Amino acid sequence: MKTVFDKLIQDELINRIELLNESHKRIWGKMNVFQMARHCTNWGEWVQGTGKYTDHIYKQDFFGKLFGKAALKSNTKNDKPMAKHMPAGIHVIKEAELGDLAAEKARWVGLIAAYTHFSNDRFIHDFFGKMSNEQIGIFSYKHFDHHLRQFGIS
Repeated sequence: MKTVFDKLIQDELINRIELLNESHKRIWGKMNVFQMARHCTNWGEWVQGTGKYTDHIYKQDFFGKLFGKAALKSNTKNDKPMAKHMPAGIHVIKEAELGDLAAEKARWVGLIAAYTHFSNDRFIHDFFGKMSNEQIGIFSYKHFDHHLRQFGIS
């Protein structure tokens, strides 16, 4: 299965990110291309425990405690892409309609490369709960792939 910890997969994602530009329109969802890139960089920092998430207290929400493990297993058992219109969780970007897409892409590329040295053993997904590194790698790839496909970058 594809994992963001694989250097070839990192290169694939980085090449796809580099294709993004302001003219890309969403195929589904509500975010514009800048908001999507910002969402992905914030999400990547959250997973890695960097940036504003350096001292973040991770915890699983109530519904996650009820359904999270089954959903995690379903989302990491094969290479099936994430479905369209999945809920964005706590990392929805509403405040910024527009911004410096080139800077956000550079930030995102840096975060993809940083998965090579992933070491956030504090990470607990707000819905899925505690995840193995293998699950983090698979789901991170699927999450980024989902948003790139959202803007037609396959």
